[in-house]
Amino acid sequence: MNDLPADVEAYSRSPEFDQDTLPAALRKQHSTKAGTWALIHVLEGKLTYRIYEPPSETVLEPGKPGVVRPEQLHDVAPASTPMRMYVEFYAARKG
Repeated sequence: MNDLPADVEAYSRSPEFDQDTLPAALRKQHSTKAGTWALIHVLEGKLTYRIYEPPSETVLEPGKPGVVRPEQLHDVAPASTPMRMYVEFYAARKG
């Protein structure tokens, strides 16, 4: 996975989800909006992170976050039970 660019800063964070509360919208193909990066943090267990273009699949775990580029089609699915995760959203620094 690529790192976040140096010129972005966090502006929002999702609630924490587990294998039972992970929303269906995150389990199917979706993307961030233009200009929005995301960092998927796994707190416990493992999470499968799939990118559609270019195709790749990675198993995320604590200490190994997943980077989502703006408008990048992707999905996630629990790869272990229990699993806990959240998503942090980033945009270009203002000023």
